[in-house]
Amino acid sequence: MLVRLDTSAMPVTAALPPSREDGDARIAVQTRPRTKRPPLYKVLMLNDDYTPMEFVVHVLERFFGMTHAQAFEIMLTVHKKGVAVVGVFSHEIAETKVGQVMDFARRHQHPLQCTMEKE
Repeated sequence: MLVRLDTSAMPVTAALPPSREDGDARIAVQTRPRTKRPPLYKVLMLNDDYTPMEFVVHVLERFFGMTHAQAFEIMLTVHKKGVAVVGVFSHEIAETKVGQVMDFARRHQHPLQCTMEKE
């Protein structure tokens, strides 16, 4: 069976310009602009004297996908140092995570604070 290729929709390639007298041909090169990676943001959890440690561990497991052991370690860092980085994300994801944590804490009547800052 013979299949015919429709060439009417195919792009036309440009011919090279005529050679200069010294024999060099000019070639047009298309360059693609390099895209920069988006800036990253650290999500920080802040210590307070009222939020139970178990609640903080639960938040870290639920919203940041940590294991119980990882969440416990981060919770202790927050408790001892007053603040800890709980994740690094693009702006939109960091903003969403901060909002989720703050809403969840408010719904459970805890003053837990979560913020973000540029890395």
